[in-house]
Amino acid sequence: MNEKRVHRLWRKEGLKVPQKQHKKRRLVLGTSANSIVRKCATRPNEVWSFDFCNDRTADGKALKIFSVIDEFTRRCLKIEVKHRFSGVDVVSVLKKLIRLHGVPEHVRSDNGPEFVCEALCAWAARSKIGTLYIAPGSPWENGIVESYHARLRDELLDREEFASLSQAKVLLEIWRQEYNEERPHGALGYMTPAAFAESCRGAGTGFAALSPCQHRDEEELMESVAR
Repeated sequence: MNEKRVHRLWRKEGLKVPQKQHKKRRLVLGTSANSIVRKCATRPNEVWSFDFCNDRTADGKALKIFSVIDEFTRRCLKIEVKHRFSGVDVVSVLKKLIRLHGVPEHVRSDNGPEFVCEALCAWAARSKIGTLYIAPGSPWENGIVESYHARLRDELLDREEFASLSQAKVLLEIWRQEYNEERPHGALGYMTPAAFAESCRGAGTGFAALSPCQHRDEEELMESVAR
């Protein structure tokens, strides 16, 4: 049995010689221009990221949980839960947060319908807030909020059965406060997000323009005069 006979039998049976596969390389955490690797925050209130995660109440009704994170301080600015969310609802939450925390320079999100709708895009343009939409199907490009939601699901959503929407609101807000004020974060030198944000304020850390980044990621989100 020589090499030529093997090849002849392969062709006769319609078989194909397996091709060598070459591994693809990816830029860590993302490749698009709006990923947390290419554009990462260097100051508080520079980039806020937000996203949804889903759960259900005990009677089977859907819950949609909207979280807003300041990427630089890792502080969760808001957890809002409803049975349904529209783009107008998202804008309403962001307006309230801006009144509390000031206006972010950019907001980062995926391409969900609530985030690319006319209501949010028009509001962002009026408020002069830049929108950083990650590449479709690339959640790692918005890794900070994805990591936060992984902790939320592991520590609360997978362990609690919510009897009602009202109970979900209460328990989610309690968890948010614990996350901000009691949980040390490795990326912040094991300070809590609230303590780290306070240290930035004490050091006079202000705003800065987004710049390309080759290693980490952090920032915050909101508005100005949106009418």
